[in-house]
Amino acid sequence: MKTDRLQKLVMDSILDLKALDPVVINVSELTDVTDKLIIASGTSNTHVRALAENVCNKTKELGLKPLGVEGKESGDWVLVDFGDLVVHVMLPATREFYSLEKLWNFRAKNLVED
Repeated sequence: MKTDRLQKLVMDSILDLKALDPVVINVSELTDVTDKLIIASGTSNTHVRALAENVCNKTKELGLKPLGVEGKESGDWVLVDFGDLVVHVMLPATREFYSLEKLWNFRAKNLVED
C-alpha cells in the first residue's frame, strides 16, 4: 500500500475515534528508517489504546498488518510501525514531555484534508 493511502487510512481511523491534535511529519529527507510520522493524543490510557487498536483493525481489513506494536500494556504511548509510516498515539503529558515534533525539528501542521 502506498504511504499516502496508508496515511489517509490511519488519519481517518484516529479521527473516527476523536484523536486530539493529529499531525503528520515527513521525515523522509532526514532518515532512512521511515518516511512519515503520525502523532496524535488520546484523552486517557484507554483512549490511547483504542486509537492504536482502531488503526490496526482498519489496516488489517485491507490486508495490512503492522510490523510491530509497542506500548499497548501501559497505554500512555502506543507506537504502531508500518515501515514507511510510524504512528505514535500518546497521552498529552507524554507527548509534551517527549516533544517528537520538536525532536524532528519540524513545524508540524494539522493534516485533516483529503
